[in-house]
Order: sequence, then structure tokens, then C-alpha cells
Amino acid sequence: MSMSRKISFIVNPIAGTKNKRQIVAMIRSLVRSDSRNYKLLETAYAGHAEQLATDSDADVVVAVGGDGTVNEVARALVGTNKTLGILPCGSGDGLALHLGISRNPKKALQTILDGRVAIIDYALCDHHPYFCTCGMGLDAVVSHRFANAAKRGLSTYVVEAFKAWRTFLPEHYIIRVDGKVVWDGDAAIVSVCNANQWGNRALIAAGASVADGRLDVVVVSPFRLWQAPAMVLALFAGKVRSCKKVHCFSGQNVDIIRDASGPIHRDGDSFVASDHIQVNLLMHQLRVIVPDNQRNI
Repeated sequence: MSMSRKISFIVNPIAGTKNKRQIVAMIRSLVRSDSRNYKLLETAYAGHAEQLATDSDADVVVAVGGDGTVNEVARALVGTNKTLGILPCGSGDGLALHLGISRNPKKALQTILDGRVAIIDYALCDHHPYFCTCGMGLDAVVSHRFANAAKRGLSTYVVEAFKAWRTFLPEHYIIRVDGKVVWDGDAAIVSVCNANQWGNRALIAAGASVADGRLDVVVVSPFRLWQAPAMVLALFAGKVRSCKKVHCFSGQNVDIIRDASGPIHRDGDSFVASDHIQVNLLMHQLRVIVPDNQRNI
């Protein structure tokens, strides 16, 4: 990448579990060395990262935070000539890990300076953009609980998952992919994936690509608690497709009808959506920096 490009770093000071002081100090050092080409901006409220990215005159806009921060910055850049950079320091960092970007700040910064530009897909869930995954069912309930938890991190997510399981009831779903009914029955989880994971290398859609023009739809049918440990092991091993309770489909347009309105998540952020949800893929819309040796995205 040309070193003459202007780069803005947008920092979410409260994302994830990591102390940002070292990362901010590293960026400040870069800014001091060449203030003409580098800027450091901090968010002050939800949605601020999107506004800062929209207003930026930089060639590369770097999201310094987790998947929520990445989502805000990326949705301001889709369809433009600006390029997304990611310096991951969130709780899950799903898109960064999918793209092969290191969670080590120095290595991630080196990727931003020396990496190559790839052009990736993104999706709209009821007209709201996401870049990694969206989902409903148990994982959406857990995402909602996780967002309101006092602590962050994988251990908190696991604890909240087991708490949610105690009162969780599967719903009935009718799912159409590209106009064809692929599922009509109860499900515990429905995940519509652009990237291969929820975050923390939990590979719900191992083998998914963010540049293949397809969404991976993963349906987990109702299961018992004693079956969960084996499914979790398969999830982190990238072998969840081998589980009997897991059903996989793919396409560009996904139409989901469920029993009632309720929580869903988009890139880990929890929302309430109606009983009818539409997800559509938009191909080759976002420029993003990836490691130079990362060829399969």
C-alpha cells in the first residue's frame, strides 16, 4: 500500500475487554511522526463511528474496536472508494479473524500499512447492513444478555449462554432461500452468515467466504443440554456441519418467518425485529485491507 495515503483511526474507547492505552499510544506515535497522513479520532456515543467515517477525507478508515465498531465504520464506506482497515480489540472480532487479521496490535497495524486491498460482500438484514453474521434464536438471546453483562469476553458469553438455556424455548421457522423453502420446522438457532464465525473463532459457518456472492444459512434444530458440549467442540474445530442437529443452506436472498417478534443480532449487536425478516446479499461492495498473504477470504 502506498505510504502517501491518508489514514484515519477511529477508536471506540469502551469496546471489548482490552486496555486501549497501549493501542492509542501506538497510534499517537504514528500520528506524531506524520500528522499530514495520519489522524486519531475517538467516538463519544453510539453511531459516532459511522459519522466520523462518513466525514473523513482519509483514503483508509481504520476501525479500532470490536465487531460493532467495525460495523459502524464499514457501513459508512460501502460503495465508496474509501478502504476499511481493522485494528481488532473487541470481545469477538469475528470479521477480523475471518480475514486473517491478527489480534496483536502491532501485527494488525503492520497489516494496515503493508496489506493488500480485497473487495468483499456485505448483507442487509431488514435494510440494516452487517458484515459478519446475523442470527435469531438462542444466540440472539445470548447476545442480548451479553450486551447487558457487567463483564465482557468469551467466558462471560459462555456463562450467559448456559443461563439463557434454562428458559429458552425453540421457535417455528419457515425459511426461504432464493425463493425456495429450505426449512419448515422448529429451530434453536438460525444464523445467516457472510463470514465464517460469530467471533472468537467459533466457526458457525466454516468454509464461508465474504467474497463468493453467497450467504451461508445455518439452522440448528432443537437439542438437549447433554448434546451441547459435543456441538461446542465441533463449533471451535470448524466441524459443526458434521453435527446431526445442524443444517446448512446457501444463497443470496433469505426470507424468514417465525412465530413472533423478538431479539436478533447483527454483528453481535442485539435488536428486536418482527416475525418476518429479510436478508439480502450485496456483492463486492466494500474495500478492506487484509494481510498480503491472505488469499482465501
